[in-house]
Amino acid sequence: MSAPQPAGPSDGDLSRLADLHGVATSYSPSPDRTVTASATALTAALGALGVDASGPAAVRAALADRERELRGRLLPPTVVCWGTAAPAALAALPDGTRLRIETEQGETRAGAEHLTPGVHRLTATAPDGRTTTAHLIAAPPRLPTPQGRSYGLLVQLYSLLSHRSWGMGDLGDLAELTAWAGRTAGAGFVQVNPLHAAVPGAPTDPSPYRPSSRRFPDPVHLRVEDVPEFAHVADPERVRGLLDRATALRDTVLAKDALIDRDAVWELKRQALELIHQVPLGPGRRAAYEDFRAEQGQALEDHATWYALAEVHGPDWHRWPAGLRDPRSADTARARAGLMDRVDFHCRLAWLTDAQLTAAQRAAREAGMPVGIVHDLAVGVHPGGADAWAQQDHFAAGMSVGAPPDAFNARGQDWGLPPWRPDRLAASGYEPFRRLLRALFRYAGALRIDHVMGLFRLWWVPHDRPPTEGTYVRYDAEAMLAVLVLEASRAGAVVIGEDLGTVEPGVRETLRERGVLGTSVLWFERDWAGDGRPLPPDRWRADCLATATTHDLPPTAARLTGEHVELRDRLGLLARPLEEERAEAAADTGEWLERLAELGLLRGTGAGHGSAREEAEIQAVHRFLLRTPARMIGVWLPDGVGDRRPQNLPGTWDQYPNWRLPIADAEGRPVTLEDLTASPRLNALLEVVRGEAEGDAGSGGGGASADGARPG
Repeated sequence: MSAPQPAGPSDGDLSRLADLHGVATSYSPSPDRTVTASATALTAALGALGVDASGPAAVRAALADRERELRGRLLPPTVVCWGTAAPAALAALPDGTRLRIETEQGETRAGAEHLTPGVHRLTATAPDGRTTTAHLIAAPPRLPTPQGRSYGLLVQLYSLLSHRSWGMGDLGDLAELTAWAGRTAGAGFVQVNPLHAAVPGAPTDPSPYRPSSRRFPDPVHLRVEDVPEFAHVADPERVRGLLDRATALRDTVLAKDALIDRDAVWELKRQALELIHQVPLGPGRRAAYEDFRAEQGQALEDHATWYALAEVHGPDWHRWPAGLRDPRSADTARARAGLMDRVDFHCRLAWLTDAQLTAAQRAAREAGMPVGIVHDLAVGVHPGGADAWAQQDHFAAGMSVGAPPDAFNARGQDWGLPPWRPDRLAASGYEPFRRLLRALFRYAGALRIDHVMGLFRLWWVPHDRPPTEGTYVRYDAEAMLAVLVLEASRAGAVVIGEDLGTVEPGVRETLRERGVLGTSVLWFERDWAGDGRPLPPDRWRADCLATATTHDLPPTAARLTGEHVELRDRLGLLARPLEEERAEAAADTGEWLERLAELGLLRGTGAGHGSAREEAEIQAVHRFLLRTPARMIGVWLPDGVGDRRPQNLPGTWDQYPNWRLPIADAEGRPVTLEDLTASPRLNALLEVVRGEAEGDAGSGGGGASADGARPG
């Protein structure tokens, strides 16, 4: 593995060219250290943007072209108008420049004052005859701040099995959970993992963060019995056989310690859905389905076509016959016509899944939840999947998203997800991003954006090169945020950015300015600029979702007992001797327990031993979260029953059953949805959280700090 080499003085033109295209020539893994990007990384990133930088002559020619292009443009490709504020780009136009705006609503105007929110078309003509056309995004200045404080549950949906699900949690289970949590536990939201459509085939990658498509949901989450046509399937004998197999599959997970087998679940559901597809839709259902197809348009046709073609040619479109690799080719059109029934089948699945997602959100709101279901937007898509095929002009060929080397991972990371090209996004008025958000906000009360820093920049790694030889490529964050605020405000939805880890200066502040909440996890909140001790609750930020853990971290019980260290040791993942890791983990936990005791949050059986003390400590952790001013408090649902096992253990592949574990109790026994809602331990925790949250609401929110001061 070769280390990045500095771009020397002779590479000044290359660095200048990279800078003009938003390709970073260096990065800072820490405030006191700067690493220069290699010429190889710059050349590869520029090449993926369609810029030839293969040699000195090519670099000089490309640089001249770029500078000429920028001199000739009156406006950038996208102009943002926040509320009534005049865009700076318009103020910089030459005196006498004429403006013509074609609004999203179909009007034509001569000025940008008092624009209706939307994405409009702007044409500027200067006195010297130069004319430039740009997209004008008019967005509210910020998203409204959520009223009051709410608390909710965090769960990986597949792990939430009921006595009615087919071997993994489904949308019927989600609707039941939200109705119970809202009506009985007073919860304001339920956050789930990404429910994006997966790449087909066996074995399927179980990670919900590497989907085939982010635009359409995965039908594996359907509650088959809730599809109206299921009752009219003409082969009752086969239906009974499928239901019997589904019961056996569920029982292997709940009673026989088997892992969740998504592929087996999907095979059963696919057979059932094939039978359902043979049932004619009634007139009203047919009309609703046709409306859905018309509304989703080309995006749905492309999605369904990819899945139909994947049944014939496999799930990686790069390996398909050459004529089918282009979604707009004549070969693809002929293949689509020949596979019309299969295209209709996959369109129907998208419609059915969308309907059950909408029903789950409706159940949440009817249960009194002010937010409802928080859906998760993965950072990217599988390179061989449906979105990468249908939108390939918007993805950077030969590159994948990852992370640079840092103190925790000296080799960096390659996530294997193709990045969007910022130039193509800008040229389209961010159409793919807008359509993606619009699709998710159909059924989301809030949206969590994984790695929200990707709205600003992403680490691009050239294929066949190590992550150390990547570089950052910048996006127009103002335009991306304007689209996000526009679509979320139209939907009346909350937005939460996952901003954990290394975040470049100014990002959190910009997100907060636009009303995007951050993510704060208890164990990471320390006074890093001071004594390094646990951060007092009154010094936490208010604009965030605060939690004790996440799907990528140990459950709270495992962290309190140190079992997460033992697990990593068994899997050979420790970088230091076991005793050192144990000592550091114990010291970290000890400091937090000391802080909880200082604040008087360890109550009741806190002086006991074993499970009683553990339960009291978990309750104390959540009392602490409620002492912070955080607007949203999340309870990791497995914490309510003492689960020890993380749902995902970063750094592992087949050594650990990532994304395949049901929720379990402290002894590792699976716990069903029905048992969860009846669990004395879970209900005691939720009673603590609900009581503290209602106490905060009655006193103005935020909770009191140890000395009685009100957090800001």
